[in-house]
Amino acid sequence: MVVFGAVLAALGLTTLLARDAAVAGMSPALVGWVLLGLGAVSAAIGLYRNRRRKLRGEPHPIGNPIQRIKALPRLIRAMRNGQYSELPKSRLALWAISLVYLVSPIDFIPELLPIIGVTDDAGVLVWLLTTASGASGRYLLWEKKHRDTPGEPS
Repeated sequence: MVVFGAVLAALGLTTLLARDAAVAGMSPALVGWVLLGLGAVSAAIGLYRNRRRKLRGEPHPIGNPIQRIKALPRLIRAMRNGQYSELPKSRLALWAISLVYLVSPIDFIPELLPIIGVTDDAGVLVWLLTTASGASGRYLLWEKKHRDTPGEPS
């Protein structure tokens, strides 16, 4: 959410500073301020959620981005085999749906609208990357815990 908010805010700021022509029949100033506001709200919600997770004592995901990418196939395999049940199967379905949405030519907001047209795709992509990264980081933590526990099957 924080990254998505930053992307929206950057789009809004770019629209305010660099766009003179109307955006989908709307004033570029209006579009820029709306995107900037949505970005600020999204980032604030993300920061609030991160803070709440820390206060609850939820485990922080581990691993760098490359390790997390490499862990995704193992995570899916462990879920299929029934070894890892901490990620709901509905999350995998949502990941698949979001991938189909990203590659399909059908959009909620058409790309013909400058700047605004790509925000739905950007939102889906950011959600997909952050949830997959977080899930694979938590999986790496689970994998490390089960590897370090004596008597546990690896």
